[in-house]
Amino acid sequence: MSVLVYTESENGSFKKTAFEVVSYAKAIADTLDTSVTAISINGGEASELGVYGADKVLEVSNDMLTKFNAEGYADAISQAAAQEEATVVVLSQTANAKFMAPLVAVNLEAGYVSNVVAVPQSTTPFKIKHSVFTNKAFSLTEINTNTKIIGLGKNAYGLHENSAAAVAEAFSPTIKETQTTVVSVDKATDKVTIADAEVVVSAGRGLKGPENWGMIEEMAAILGAATACSKPVSDMGWRSHGEHVGQTGKPVAASLYIAIGISGAIQHLAGINSSKIKVVINSDPEAPFFKAADYGIVGDAFEIVPQLNEKLKAFKAQNA
Repeated sequence: MSVLVYTESENGSFKKTAFEVVSYAKAIADTLDTSVTAISINGGEASELGVYGADKVLEVSNDMLTKFNAEGYADAISQAAAQEEATVVVLSQTANAKFMAPLVAVNLEAGYVSNVVAVPQSTTPFKIKHSVFTNKAFSLTEINTNTKIIGLGKNAYGLHENSAAAVAEAFSPTIKETQTTVVSVDKATDKVTIADAEVVVSAGRGLKGPENWGMIEEMAAILGAATACSKPVSDMGWRSHGEHVGQTGKPVAASLYIAIGISGAIQHLAGINSSKIKVVINSDPEAPFFKAADYGIVGDAFEIVPQLNEKLKAFKAQNA
């Protein structure tokens, strides 16, 4: 028996979320007095996962899984869970994992709880806390099935080193032909992606036009952040739809979210509520975003942002 964790990777390297879910799985394994087994599909070195508590790493190398396919990946994880007699399976809450998790749950006849924010409050019965109502509230849910599947919210647990001598073991699941095929994948390669960013700098209609985005990109470059935008901005073609964050766009759970010239419609707030620190710059003191913000600046973004960029560059230079 063990806790099984799926460790997401890209181009042969583990994502940060992989280390976070292993850290979380280790905490559960300690409570259950068992071990942590990670499944890595075309991923990195097993020793990297050992740093965060993985005792064993099932390494899958399969040409049919070179590109993400929810059905194929779900089959591999389900077979690994059966082999390891895993009673708990931990996944991240990335877009890929969200597609895949329900399929794993069906395969294993398991209960699945998403957006989990803490280790189980008890294991007999198995009760776990997760966010609900677009992160406006928390629910304590009991999972009664023999196998439990947990979807850990991004940045909900953090990275915790629990050094273990991870043993790598080849794993060859049976992957059947699926009804869906990935034809191509288009990704931005020249900047930090919203999904992986610790810091996100976002802007809205308050910037008045796409020609004014230079100061936003400058701030993002200084902070090593991803750039994002509100829905109206992407709808007007000022920025790509890939940068649209919110309930109808991409969800954001960054450590720092900076909103510039965004009023804070309920759909936008619903998509960024999981972010830890929210900073708002807006000329309207009545903008709804100020009620959700941790820090707010009332003023003209065209005056504030350039000055802030200069201060950030000076601070970065002094602390290099």
